[in-house]
Amino acid sequence: MQPYRHKVQYYETDKMGITHHANYIHWMEEARVDFLDQLGFGYDRMEAMGVGSPVISVECRYRAPSTFPEEVTVAVRVARFKTVRIWFEYEMKKADGTLVCQGRSEHCFVSPEGKLLRLDKACPALAEKLTALAEGAE
Repeated sequence: MQPYRHKVQYYETDKMGITHHANYIHWMEEARVDFLDQLGFGYDRMEAMGVGSPVISVECRYRAPSTFPEEVTVAVRVARFKTVRIWFEYEMKKADGTLVCQGRSEHCFVSPEGKLLRLDKACPALAEKLTALAEGAE
């Protein structure tokens, strides 16, 4: 999978000229959406199939600042997948390779009514791909 590329926008910086910490969470979402698009199962397709994937938890570890107008790449990987839950890990780096941030998010799969659902039953093709990616991560 290709890493997601994000150019730090001026409005994303704080009074000190560095990226405000909350933006890294937004970049994780942007990268996750792109990752699923690359798999052929973007959120729009998943939702059309009756599958939602809300965030259960998210964490970030800040390693170095980024500033306008640097480009930050966000690599996403499936750390773990269990039929009703998925864990993603993120690694954000500047063009020179400096590690900026590491993150993790946990999601569940739900029906349009908000009930937990097994992805292997609701969308077997996506479940197969995620299983393979998770097994490659171990």
